[in-house]
Amino acid sequence: MLRQALLALSASNKARQLILANPLTRDVVDRFVAGEAADDAIGVTQRLVDSARLVTIDFLGEDTIDPDQAASVTEEYVRLLQQLAGAGLTAGGKAEVSVKPTAVGLGLADHGEKTAQENIARIAAAARNAGTTVTVDMEDHTRVDATLRLVSDLRADYPDLGSVIQSYLRRSTHDCRDLAVAGSRVRLCKGAYRAPEGLGLADKAEVDLSYARCMRILLDGPGYPMLATHDPRLIEIAHGKTRLAGRDPGSFEYQMLYGIRPDEQQRLAADGAQVRVYLPYGSDWYGYLVRRLAERPANLAFFLRALASRR
Repeated sequence: MLRQALLALSASNKARQLILANPLTRDVVDRFVAGEAADDAIGVTQRLVDSARLVTIDFLGEDTIDPDQAASVTEEYVRLLQQLAGAGLTAGGKAEVSVKPTAVGLGLADHGEKTAQENIARIAAAARNAGTTVTVDMEDHTRVDATLRLVSDLRADYPDLGSVIQSYLRRSTHDCRDLAVAGSRVRLCKGAYRAPEGLGLADKAEVDLSYARCMRILLDGPGYPMLATHDPRLIEIAHGKTRLAGRDPGSFEYQMLYGIRPDEQQRLAADGAQVRVYLPYGSDWYGYLVRRLAERPANLAFFLRALASRR
């Protein structure tokens, strides 16, 4: 119930305006978002890398309906990758980028899929030149097929292009089986969107079970799983499964959001695991933040405690 309410809130313009108008909000958002400019993201990335963590950077924004805006977002990523390389942050995959297809044109009325594919190809080429990789984010259920087509087509030229599967969708175990192949990079997360009954799993326990099933499929396969979760129980299951599967610590990674469970991030890294932090930046942070709160009640409690501490 809480998750559904928060997901509805993420689409509410009235709620957005109320939260943006709160003078305390900006200070709290800074705990979860690197800042508004690429320089802010690079500064935070350097600190995370210095603490033995890896980073994937997301320039916030989605549902672009203007081709010029899609091109502008693409240029932002290209410049960001050049800056990361110049700062020495891409060597060995220390920092990569995550891209939402609708931010670079997937939702355009005319030739949206073609535009998004061309723009992601430009970003992937810039990442290759910088010595790093790109992960294509997954959005709501209406975009899954188009996004997976994009990734499949682009992997012919960019075989290290990453994709994302969300365990809240009933189809996800099937998608994981298709993607658990040599050379694939798959981020598995629970998901933070709504889907109609029959397509999505509304019950938290069902989503968790789906996550565990998908995780086992990916860890049994020859690809590179990226396990995006803050759930201690799922992390423990992953730890046991990787040991049973004989997985080398360099053959998979954990992923967590910037500002969420940083002590656990550092604990895992200190134990020898690869831990990548999902680091957003930009001014369009509202939808991102509210969906993160919907993913896990503990995230909401963390946010509310942070807000209360600023009073």
